[in-house]
Amino acid sequence: MSGEKITIGNVEIISLSDGVLAFDLCNFFPDIPKQDWEPYQHHLSPEHGVSFNLACFLVRSGGHTIAVDTGLGPRPADAPETPWGGLLDDFKANGIKPEDVDMVVMTHLHRDHVGWNLQEKDGKFVPTFPNAKYYFSAADWEASHDPALQPDRFTNAPECVWPLEELGLMELMEGEFSITDELTTLPTPGHTPGHMSIMISSQGERGLILGDVLHNTVQVHETDWVSRADIDPETTRSTRRSLMERLEREGLTVAAVHLPAPGFGKIVRLEGRRYWQAL
Repeated sequence: MSGEKITIGNVEIISLSDGVLAFDLCNFFPDIPKQDWEPYQHHLSPEHGVSFNLACFLVRSGGHTIAVDTGLGPRPADAPETPWGGLLDDFKANGIKPEDVDMVVMTHLHRDHVGWNLQEKDGKFVPTFPNAKYYFSAADWEASHDPALQPDRFTNAPECVWPLEELGLMELMEGEFSITDELTTLPTPGHTPGHMSIMISSQGERGLILGDVLHNTVQVHETDWVSRADIDPETTRSTRRSLMERLEREGLTVAAVHLPAPGFGKIVRLEGRRYWQAL
């Protein structure tokens, strides 16, 4: 459980979590030789692998309560000890009800960002957040229907994304889309075709909610290191290079979905190298 929060102007961001995912290095970064990790042991888990927080950022802006990404979803019935699936418990622990959410915004449509969108009851899909519209990129919606991509890249889209259309809860976004007067999407493609981050501008303060442009703090400096989850590696590299430069240059506060909970920090430079500085 996290529940830590920051404010950027009038915007409040609460860090909630669905749990963690863990992979060994060869599994998740198959193109990075093990020896290249030697200087970066402090970026790894105690098991010498990589682990990811599954953050859901609850954002209050302009009278709206917005959930950004929804984790992996309920624990499988045959695997009750799975270290994820606790998002609704975290909501409850922080005094927040799913009914409070009136907008769900997804940075992209990979399985660990859409898992709690819907639940199945009596053979029908019902929204976990019953008072919300669900927002995501048009490019990812199209990609999630591509037979060459869907089975491996958007594995749970048939259960967690596609039914939103029939339920009339889907809102597609393109380009720099205004979510509220203080929140605007920033296209950050590569990881998926329509991957988006969210720019915050309020009362002269600015920040960014960051999806999977970063999976590990090492990538703040090693911007060319891509994972097996990146659909378009070269675009991912280009996006990450330019975004890390911007975040460093502008000193923006960042809320990063997969970095260690609560995921709040800044990109700073020390002795010629970039670092993640947790808040």
